[in-house]
Amino acid sequence: MKIAIGNDHAAGALKPVIMELLTEMGCEIVNCGPDGTEPIDYPIPAEKVGRMVADHEVDYGVLICGTGIGISMAANKVNGVRAAVCSEPTSARLTREHNNANILAIGARIVSDELAKDIVRTFLTTEYSNGERHERRLALLHEIEKRQ
Repeated sequence: MKIAIGNDHAAGALKPVIMELLTEMGCEIVNCGPDGTEPIDYPIPAEKVGRMVADHEVDYGVLICGTGIGISMAANKVNGVRAAVCSEPTSARLTREHNNANILAIGARIVSDELAKDIVRTFLTTEYSNGERHERRLALLHEIEKRQ
């Protein structure tokens, strides 16, 4: 599995933890953000990861900022992206099962390292349930994108 990871400066401590987990899971990682606390505006890595996901250059994306909110909002501006902020594993599971989310956003100031790892692991190991109601709703999302 190929994963693009992007972040802003708030993710300086959490990003290496997530990258270690991804390596343990056997993922190929594309690093799209700074590796320290150098300031960067979150829309920059969000768009880069979003475009890689939308263009199918990677399987999924993981984005990290202070809350996960800003970076997910930026990623969702890219057509084809379904980024979800998750602060616990249940939301990560349900957004994969029901929404076929392709980018996970996490708040480095919101979750602990261990909780973040549980969230990422859950997101990446959960399959889309592919039911009729979910397909109908995803089709509606695609229609919104076409009208942009």
